[in-house]
Amino acid sequence: MPHAPRRRSPRLTGRGRLALLTAGLLAAGLLAAVAVAAAVVLLRPDDGETPRDLGSLTVPEGRRATQVYALADQALGLAAGTTRQAAKDTRLALPAAADGNPEGYLFPATYPLDDSTTPATLLAFMADTADERFRQAGLDAGARRLGLSAYQAVTLASIVQAEADTPADMGKVARVIHNRLDQDRALEMDSTLNYALGRTSLDTTHEDTRTDSPYNTYARPGLPPTPIGNPGEQALRAALDPPAGGWLYFVTVRPGDTRFSEDYAEHRANVEEFNRERAAQGEG
Repeated sequence: MPHAPRRRSPRLTGRGRLALLTAGLLAAGLLAAVAVAAAVVLLRPDDGETPRDLGSLTVPEGRRATQVYALADQALGLAAGTTRQAAKDTRLALPAAADGNPEGYLFPATYPLDDSTTPATLLAFMADTADERFRQAGLDAGARRLGLSAYQAVTLASIVQAEADTPADMGKVARVIHNRLDQDRALEMDSTLNYALGRTSLDTTHEDTRTDSPYNTYARPGLPPTPIGNPGEQALRAALDPPAGGWLYFVTVRPGDTRFSEDYAEHRANVEEFNRERAAQGEG
């Protein structure tokens, strides 16, 4: 009969940097394995051989599902599109609201690979890790407190992850989103529009804002229909418990300098400074 080989737990990333919290070190100096609650069973022939270590795959915070699929194909040495197809064919531990779409639930971490790893088992490991980490962050209770579904809270967290210039900005970005939702204002987030257009850009034009898409939060009120990437735990916690504040606008004028404002005139002045910065960089 097939058996389930030992699973190693993923190491959590920290905005592109690896960070795994553990209780201690083994005598040999290796990090202790941490059990994932809803462990995925990897089936392979019972040939008595130990799986060969193939290294690991790191999924940074905020990557879109399509980017995760490409990373997995590369790490596993598979043809492009293999993991994307596996995502369609594999039943993952996702909420019903996701309707089989794993966007938002491919948790950012470092995942160990061996020669028994397949796209299906890797994706399942990511989704199970998301379920565990989101539960630890108090997703269900936090979402109810805010009047959101758990799926909506993950969607909101994915926007926070995409929009915040630094982890320190995440709480304020989340507050802007909540304030706009509370006032029935369009979110007007470039990140959701970029998701609709399949790009990453700082240059949003008036033509872009007329894009016919449910992810166009300039033209449509409320949250987009799905997450726009895979948020980390810090972004989720910011989404669930943002600081108090009346901010309705923000713009990152330069790296490390995000301006939050309640007043539109002040925001326009910040945007003009941002445009001057961009123009100066282009001239340089």
